[in-house]
Amino acid sequence: MTRRLTTSFARSAIGVLISLACIYLVLRGVDLGKTADLLGSARPAWLALAVVGILADLFFRALRWQCLIAPICRVPLRRLSAYMLIGYLANNVLPARLGELVRSHYLGDREGISRSATLGTVVVERIVDTVILVAIGAASILILNVRGVVVSAILVGVAVAGLLCVALAVALAAHRLPGAARVAAFLDRWPRIVGIAIRLRHGLRVAALPRTIALSAVLSVAAWSCTVLVVLAVGQALGLQLTLGEGALLAAGTNLATAVPSGPGYLGTFEIAGQSIAAAFGIPATLGLALALLIHVLTLAVSSIGGVVALARLGWGRRAVAPETADSAG
Repeated sequence: MTRRLTTSFARSAIGVLISLACIYLVLRGVDLGKTADLLGSARPAWLALAVVGILADLFFRALRWQCLIAPICRVPLRRLSAYMLIGYLANNVLPARLGELVRSHYLGDREGISRSATLGTVVVERIVDTVILVAIGAASILILNVRGVVVSAILVGVAVAGLLCVALAVALAAHRLPGAARVAAFLDRWPRIVGIAIRLRHGLRVAALPRTIALSAVLSVAAWSCTVLVVLAVGQALGLQLTLGEGALLAAGTNLATAVPSGPGYLGTFEIAGQSIAAAFGIPATLGLALALLIHVLTLAVSSIGGVVALARLGWGRRAVAPETADSAG
């Protein structure tokens, strides 16, 4: 237990340090007074449209998770949306994307299914998300003919997406690989770990269902299309006439940056990515910061309010489940 707490603390501390470093880099050479003026002059009608885009984005994400978890358990969309929002709320207040664990455990406890299998579906969801985001970013770069650090970041994303896909394929086919029997015999000394690994793989196996993956990819495209709409609407609110390609690259780049371990709410990493990409379009640093900050604040506000409402409605305590379903949780 002490070792686990130490590891969690170290991970959180690294994330906070990364956020602080990014905040320092973002604020260098920025006129904070002008940034505040820009934020204060944002046009409400366009901000309202951005909020609608965020809500639509969350709807498609909930549908996607329902699609991925359906082979394991049928969960009504209303409850699943609540679990997802509670996880997003945790992501907004906890460092290093710990909210993904929170929503997996919350759904597992409330629905009486394996928490490890649930986490497996979240892992698949993250991989699908990353692949779609990288594809959007790469297409935007080709269309806009962007150069510099933005291209390098997207290329890194391509490599990471490839590695994630390979790792997922290996995890699914691990029992067929040479030497698998010897490894299994060695791991039999720790039956609890083996049990968790088996249940996690059960969740990962949804990636081997072509129809499920195809539908989740389509829903991911729909969700990120809404995110692009949010970026374009916020740009309009600040008087920026962003093109569709620029909005897509900003949406992809800022959200890929949230994969970097950081403090609560991806503070700093989101802003530095948005400011850097905006600079590639010739947007001044102060205006780029205002754009990234407003997108970030709206997204955090909507998801956090949704998470608080969901938590108030469902409560935090574990719901009683039937014995036959409780046995499968773990």
